[in-house]
Parts: sequence; structure tokens; C-alpha cells
Amino acid sequence: MNGASASLKKHQLDCCGGLNNVDYTQVGRWEHWTRGLSRLFGGPYVALYFLASLIVLLNVFRSHSITEAMKAQPKWELLDSTLVFYTGLVLMVLGSIFVLSSFYALGFTGTFLGDYFGILMEHRITGFPFNVMDNPMYWGSTGNYLGLALIHASPVGLILTVLVGVCYKVALFFEGPFTEALYREKACHSKSQ
Repeated sequence: MNGASASLKKHQLDCCGGLNNVDYTQVGRWEHWTRGLSRLFGGPYVALYFLASLIVLLNVFRSHSITEAMKAQPKWELLDSTLVFYTGLVLMVLGSIFVLSSFYALGFTGTFLGDYFGILMEHRITGFPFNVMDNPMYWGSTGNYLGLALIHASPVGLILTVLVGVCYKVALFFEGPFTEALYREKACHSKSQ
């Protein structure tokens, strides 16, 4: 590869966020159809824990990057008030409640694409926070970013929050129907036995 094409390839990866924009549901679908990661790691649980560790590390990197971007940009005077600051704190508390209670309800394997690895839950979770909203972990996380943007009075934070929300919405467009199909398949399989 010559220097110009190597530079272009690096620029394309950098401009799109690099590995931070990997769609893990696509990795999960690939795993569901091929069991490639499960074979590579000697079983679905080890493969799932590897992928979950990667997801957690990249999410920490994303959160750190967003926070640093907010700190590096000027504050928006319109947002720089006590009321907006406390609204941001409330959003972060609520977002954290939704994220943590979702994790508690789903468990580790339910949170990190276990169903794509063939590790299905016994039944659909309908208690809190799933009785309040669909996909509370995604929307709680988005609420955390919005709260952080308000706390920092950051217009860049608001834009990045919208970007995160759009990414979650796109992921749900693909993830939701696929996950529902997995559980329908499980129900049909259970009835036939």
C-alpha cells in the first residue's frame, strides 16, 4: 500500500471514530449464524465475556472522549446556569438508575448480547425499568450524556448526545427485530418438544 492510500485509510478510520463505531449487533449476528467466536474461544460464555470486555473498554473510551471534547470547547452562556446544571444532575441520576437497573434485570449475559451467543433468558423481562420504557439502558445512557452536556454547558456535548442517540436508534432498528426473532424461534422450539 502506498503512502497516499495508507493515509486515506487512516483518515477514514479516524474520521468515523475508529473501532468506537463498530456495530456489535452485526458481530453478534455473525456469531449467531457462524458460532465463529464461540469456536475460537472454546465456548459461548468465554466468547461473550471477551466481546463484553471489548464493548466495556470501548464505551469507557467513548465516554472519556466525549467528556474531553466537552471540556475542550467553550461553554454556551445560554446553558451556563444553576437550573441547567441541576437539570443535568437529575438527568444523570435518572439515566444511571435506568442503566444500572437494566443491567441488574438482564444480568451480564443479557446485557452483552448473550442471546446472539445462544445464551437466552428464560422469559422477557417486564419489571422495572422495562415497564417504564423500552430499551432503558440505551435511553438511560443517552440521558447520562445529555446530563453531562448540560452540566458542562456544552454545545458540543449536546451535538454528541444527539449523535449517540441516533446511533442507538439505528442499532435498535436492527437489534430489536432480530432479538424478537430469536425468542420466537426459542418459543416455537420449546412448543415442538
